[in-house]
Amino acid sequence: MIGIHERYLEHSVTKDLKDRMEFIGGPRQVGKTTFALTFLSEPTEKHPAYLNYDNIATRSSLLKGELPAKEKCIVLDEIHKFVRWRNLVKGFYDTNKSERSFIITGSARLDYYSKGGDSLQGRYHYYRLHPFSLTELNKEPSMEDFRRLLKFGGFPEPCLKEEERFWRRWQRERTHRVIYEDIRDLENVKDISLLELLAAELPNRVGAPLSVKNLKELFQVSHETVERWLKIFERMYYCFRISPYGPPKVRAVRKEQKLYLWDWSIVPEPGPRFENFIASQLLKFCHFREDTEGYRMDLRFLWDTDRREVDFVVLEDGRPLFAVECKAGEKNINPSLYYFIERTKIPKFYQVHEGNRNFEKSGVRVLPVWTFCKELRLP
Repeated sequence: MIGIHERYLEHSVTKDLKDRMEFIGGPRQVGKTTFALTFLSEPTEKHPAYLNYDNIATRSSLLKGELPAKEKCIVLDEIHKFVRWRNLVKGFYDTNKSERSFIITGSARLDYYSKGGDSLQGRYHYYRLHPFSLTELNKEPSMEDFRRLLKFGGFPEPCLKEEERFWRRWQRERTHRVIYEDIRDLENVKDISLLELLAAELPNRVGAPLSVKNLKELFQVSHETVERWLKIFERMYYCFRISPYGPPKVRAVRKEQKLYLWDWSIVPEPGPRFENFIASQLLKFCHFREDTEGYRMDLRFLWDTDRREVDFVVLEDGRPLFAVECKAGEKNINPSLYYFIERTKIPKFYQVHEGNRNFEKSGVRVLPVWTFCKELRLP
């Protein structure tokens, strides 16, 4: 069984608790509550400072403005289910900020609701908690760590359980809850059963340029409807899309997008699943830099009109940091890397693979995925 030392956001959240509330968002069942509980003297839901709005007795106390005495850190879970939760939380914070710290967590809807007004402006930091990554599971990751993570995904329960039967049942239950609880409660979707069909289809679209037109024809709905559905899934942390990077000397494709899932383990084909895995590690890196350091990060891909392609480019404040190509094999270097080395200002090019070879040739660093994650200090 894989072991966990601590979640990658722990140090940053601890530091920021001194002067702000901390909002912890992210996908359903990514471990937000478990993470928040680690900041209490005893990490258990029975701790008096853990206040879950779903609990009727706790709800009554919260609506009366009551907080447990002598507790320095308060965890408020699912508080966004209260229609006027922002004003309630604002009152708690303004009255107690010199004596208490607050962590606010809940389902993926917390991020959705937090953008609904500015009454909390300047009072909180928002963190996006991601599934486990290689270096979070093991500071010295190995091929075995990678194989397990690629197979079972990075969500805590199936990842740590490492049982296929449990993984299959967990996947079905999670997808059902995202669609029939989170989305149904937030969005006005008439044919919500079609969203379940779309969720089942998206794993087959990973890695390749996403054709909304093709999905429109498949489900016999309008282009606007498909686009709206995709944005709903993005808001619920089910999938994410990346756009092309167009440096000046490259005739880059501008409009195409590529789609990936927050849970790469449900991508059926090995190549796209590996690419999705790398996309998820890089997105986690970008979100971590944004949420902790305030940089404007962006994850893109390179693809020109002659169909030369590099899977990913990571940008910081508009400047490229590095490019990454994913390859299942470890022998042949993608010729597109050499082409873009000559025509872009991207300082570093990597080709990441599932084998063991580690070398550099003509400006391209070729290395195993676990070495890549470790050397780049991906969170």
